[in-house]
Amino acid sequence: MSAREKAISIVQRLRQEGYEAYFAGGCVRDMLLKKLPQDYDITTNAKPEDIRRVFPKTIPVGEQFGVILVLVDDEPFEVASFRHDGPYLDGRRPSHVRYGSLEEDVFRRDFTINGMVYDPVEDRVIDLVEGQKDLERRSIRAIGNAHQRFEEDRLRMIRAVRFAASLKFEIDPSTFGAVKHLAATIT
Repeated sequence: MSAREKAISIVQRLRQEGYEAYFAGGCVRDMLLKKLPQDYDITTNAKPEDIRRVFPKTIPVGEQFGVILVLVDDEPFEVASFRHDGPYLDGRRPSHVRYGSLEEDVFRRDFTINGMVYDPVEDRVIDLVEGQKDLERRSIRAIGNAHQRFEEDRLRMIRAVRFAASLKFEIDPSTFGAVKHLAATIT
């Protein structure tokens, strides 16, 4: 079974248990760019304890943030609960999270090209942030207010530059302006 087939099996199993589940993040971006994803992340409304109950082999790598690794044939897949982040006090991680909706989960993410989810069962992209348009424009654009996204997690500024370089995309002017304004805060 390929990594994609294993990831689909996780989505299907969660749905059999009555949960929502989708591919999320970079794998969706890569699929839309016709690139083979390096890994498949899954987002779901199942909470960590539900994920552990449904799957026999799991590793609680970031359970306090709603992230569980599910092992399929010893291959790890990150399964993360839909969440809304609390305040970021250290410029890197939220002080707490609360479980939320798909929409809240999408709008807390970094860039539009990483904010899409994909339903592998119905073969459809759910794009609440115009990520597909930004892929077509070859643009790296923060979701929401770029200053806020970067103040939450300063690593996102480095990710913006890395994505622009590796994908050969331009950084959206307002996003780039926020990078320049806040770059000195990266420590």
